[in-house]
Amino acid sequence: MGDRRLLASGDVLADRYELQDLVTEKLGSSTWRAHDNVLNRNVGIEMLPSSDPRGDHFLQAARESTAVTDPRFLRVLDLVEAEKGHNLIIREWARAFPLDQLLLQSPLPNRRAATVVAEVAEALAHAHEMGVYHRRLTPHHVLLKQSGAVRVVGLGVASALSPIGSPESVQDHEAYEQSDVEALGKMLYACLVSRWPGAHTDGLRAAPTEHGRLLRPRQVRAGVSRDIDAVCDRILGTPPRNHESPLRTALDIANTLRLAGEDETIHDDQPSLARLSSPDLLRLDPVIVPAGPPPGMNPPRRRPKAFEPSPPTAFERHKQRAMRATKGDRALILLGIVGTIALVTVIAFLVGRSSNVVPGPIDNASPVRQLPIVQANDFDPEGADKAESPQDAKLTIDGNTRTAWNTSSYFGNPRMGGLKSGVGIVVDLGGPREVNSVHVRFRGRPTSFALYASAPEIEATPKTLASLRRIAVVSNSGSDSMVTLPSGVLTRHIVVWLTKLPEVSAGTFRGEITEIGIRGKS
Repeated sequence: MGDRRLLASGDVLADRYELQDLVTEKLGSSTWRAHDNVLNRNVGIEMLPSSDPRGDHFLQAARESTAVTDPRFLRVLDLVEAEKGHNLIIREWARAFPLDQLLLQSPLPNRRAATVVAEVAEALAHAHEMGVYHRRLTPHHVLLKQSGAVRVVGLGVASALSPIGSPESVQDHEAYEQSDVEALGKMLYACLVSRWPGAHTDGLRAAPTEHGRLLRPRQVRAGVSRDIDAVCDRILGTPPRNHESPLRTALDIANTLRLAGEDETIHDDQPSLARLSSPDLLRLDPVIVPAGPPPGMNPPRRRPKAFEPSPPTAFERHKQRAMRATKGDRALILLGIVGTIALVTVIAFLVGRSSNVVPGPIDNASPVRQLPIVQANDFDPEGADKAESPQDAKLTIDGNTRTAWNTSSYFGNPRMGGLKSGVGIVVDLGGPREVNSVHVRFRGRPTSFALYASAPEIEATPKTLASLRRIAVVSNSGSDSMVTLPSGVLTRHIVVWLTKLPEVSAGTFRGEITEIGIRGKS
């Protein structure tokens, strides 16, 4: 550990890969989005400390995974050993939306759910033929691209990062294959009802059970196809209902799902669940079918209701009254009154338009640009007084890098002196906006921080982290940090949450933010 330092955004590895954003940290490894300066493209880098006893196994598993050539797996592009104290696996980078984030919004339509899981099953079937297994398949490892393509990440990672032990036997490989098959069944179940069988996973709540037996998707949500429901039961049923034959290979699952169809007219032939006490059963969550090419690729967004005809303006109302009252010579007088009212109305409209920055509905055709920020406030939910330099919060959006908002001074520990987990700034975009990147400038370094987003329908300024979703984490950032989000995030509020502060003097730590900029679509 002595010769290994913490890596940060902006570091260049192997003289070509510039680290951009820290994506995840699990099982002792970390995953970064990086830029390949030689080929001018984004790549994903999985890294493990060279001192880790699993280091050789980590690289060997990556070499073995290259035997799987199915394009739905992100390919291994390069291996680098002992680079700045780390072993590196460089993979393709896919700009796509994780399936778990989509399921948190709504279940998928029947046909889309079957298609997505069939694609994943076909990819796993190819991997199983080569003796390579996933072993950690959850919705977070499935990516949906804008074009409709499905990508699977994490192949071989669980095997690579498992504890070093005895050689794997044939029975182990059979168990690994069945683990992947069971995960396919659970993923199909989650796509249909937004619940995960067994336990909370990737933010999805546990699926309901009755007397210890998993309820079928059609018993949890109305509208699930009988054919697809039966496929799910044939994978997860122990044994399947109605004496159906079980599905025990990924290829069988893929072939069966390709043949499964929609119900022309769905009749609720399941027994009544009113006698059951669980409030989670028989959910009537709407299935959101996005418009445009292939449905289900983009996260569902709230669509504005049809606008009612705009009410008459003050000018129009006064004009009508004047027309009714116009008789004889009073027409000239009324005409002067109408002209004066029109002039005042125009001036008031222009003043109101310049002072009220309230964005309208999102225009998906608009280019990515700098988004206006309506206001900025301090965010200190764990503080005793719930405030941290509130009078200076507006300085983070004033366009002047010489002014700054700063935290209180903390002593003895860069993590808020051990008094709380963090503090930060919340900015308001004035309405739901699709955010693509967040640019934060600091004084001093390094500063560690996370980005949180509110649900798009929330209008009130958030007061706690519990109501927010974490969208990015950056460790040991320099004074200028640009965080590009893997996919557009629909939100109104962004929280910059400082978790580790720079040292300003011996044993004293304080964070300072000079400017916050946000780019996206309006």
